Amino acid sequence: MADQKYMVAVVGAGPAGLYAARKLAEGGARVVLFNRDIKPGGLAEYGIFWDKFKMKQGLRAQFKQILAIPQIDYYGNVTVCCGGNIVLEDLLESGFQAVLVTTGAQGTKWLRLPGENLPGVYHAKNIVFHYNQLPPFSEKKYLLGKRVVVVGAGNVMMDIAHYLIRDCKVDEVVAAVRRGPAEVKFTRKEMEGVAANLEPAALDAEFARVTPIMQAAGQDPVKAKAAFTDAMPKALAPVSQTRFRFEFLATPVRVMGDWMSGVTGLKVEENSLLAVDGNVKARGTGTTHLIEADTIIFAIGDTVDRDFCVPIFNDAYMTVKEPRFPVDHLSYEAFNPDFNLPIERVFLAGWARQASTGLVGYARRDGENAAEAVLAYLQTQPPMRDLENVVEKFEQRLEETHQRLVVKHQLAKLEEVEKAEAQKLGVEEFKFSTNDEMFTAMGY
Repeated sequence: MADQKYMVAVVGAGPAGLYAARKLAEGGARVVLFNRDIKPGGLAEYGIFWDKFKMKQGLRAQFKQILAIPQIDYYGNVTVCCGGNIVLEDLLESGFQAVLVTTGAQGTKWLRLPGENLPGVYHAKNIVFHYNQLPPFSEKKYLLGKRVVVVGAGNVMMDIAHYLIRDCKVDEVVAAVRRGPAEVKFTRKEMEGVAANLEPAALDAEFARVTPIMQAAGQDPVKAKAAFTDAMPKALAPVSQTRFRFEFLATPVRVMGDWMSGVTGLKVEENSLLAVDGNVKARGTGTTHLIEADTIIFAIGDTVDRDFCVPIFNDAYMTVKEPRFPVDHLSYEAFNPDFNLPIERVFLAGWARQASTGLVGYARRDGENAAEAVLAYLQTQPPMRDLENVVEKFEQRLEETHQRLVVKHQLAKLEEVEKAEAQKLGVEEFKFSTNDEMFTAMGY
């Protein structure tokens, strides 16, 4: 590690923030890492499907090594946002020479349809956080019915389908997809988890319906169908009688139901496909039909937290179009359109910079690139003196404003207690599902 010359705040301790912190420390920065949650990891901890134990354990081991770096301080259970105890301006005024925002896409994205607020309508993110035991989502009740429509065609939709089929064992899951089968974003491996519950007759009928539309747009239905059928030979053995089917070329237009009975279905507009400049786009036909359901879950991507006081465009915080410190021709510098100027000393990475893009590998690469941009900026500044004094003063302020501040040694204690609980129960993994239980385990 290089000698400490600079002081940087990293807001968010998911993969982008953690890998960025390591890169910054290697470049001579003292890094103070702030995390809204008690545990680090972000979506690597609370977004990956709950039973992927080996993947999570491997990532946790890497994150543990990063947090062991002496030049990195960790403060969990600290929310940095407008109206909170700590705001962005506090960091900039307290001696931090740069702030890297890696908070991910914490906001909830909706289509703003009539009926979206009816009982039985949920966002996929909340369900994912619930089954991954992220407080306070872990403590909420999600009343999932027997017939569920999941809107979306990505890996999150497939995770939700997996959960509904193999854990909840509902009667029917319908994936409502705005475009055609050639545009789905999940992998064959993800399909293998639920392929045994696909209804072959329903799949054949749906492909027969969309084949002429796909061919008119220059798409190959046979190739597209292989993404579904190729998963069947290696499909996991079914554990439920859930019927799983797809409805393609279906744009949601209204959630049907009322406040007394809840959801009764999803009204969708049937689409056609149109090839425009080499891209295939969905176009509404004006014809609608109803997909009967008692629960609707939207898996349509995410947006950033709008309480962070950084301007937003297209569900992410805005970056400078012509950056002073580009990395791989990308901008990581925050932008204020009101003044048409960069927000001095503020940088962005991961889903905060480009929402719902890629998984852990993308977040790592983007975090490390952003760290390079920050280091390039810091090299234009004089080295900072008395780093320890600045850190101690800020920690004192945090202790005064936060009753239960989480630091590195407490994380180690929590890990030790949860491992002991897992051994006692004879399970692969144990996680406390409430903040109070975690604080008790850490000695509060």
